[in-house]
Amino acid sequence: MKAVSNTSPLLYLYRVGGLCWLEVIFEEVWVPEAVLDELSEGRQRGYEVPDPSSYSWIRVANPRNMPSEWLATDLGSGELGAMALGLEHPESIVLLDDLLARRIARAAGLTVWGTLRIILEAKERGLIQEIKPCVKELRKAGMWLSQEIERRILRLAGEAF
Repeated sequence: MKAVSNTSPLLYLYRVGGLCWLEVIFEEVWVPEAVLDELSEGRQRGYEVPDPSSYSWIRVANPRNMPSEWLATDLGSGELGAMALGLEHPESIVLLDDLLARRIARAAGLTVWGTLRIILEAKERGLIQEIKPCVKELRKAGMWLSQEIERRILRLAGEAF
């Protein structure tokens, strides 16, 4: 299985100590240069962000084409690049957290996972014992989660709210 990632899943997984899970779950993880740019900008502003060049399993790849109708949306260049790369590699899973990006990607026929799905996969593969601490850390890291989403993800993981 291959994945194409936007910035936020990399950032959130890094902040909860789970970026290495991607190497176990996927054969390869591709990111467009726009994601590198967004991470670099965050680093320059003093945020704690991963350096993709430190991970041998992360590959930089840019899409050859960008659907013009996507350019009119309120999405960032990392999301657009990841989605376009996903269109060019339909066997891949596109990692996105933004709701609008997820809706557009699904409408385009892409398979989409978010950070929470990665955490569920990590538990299923025995990489972590429970997801509740990760969810708590995601909130601390700045991810917005409604109580309904938190309940649902904990229920899927077989954990109590």
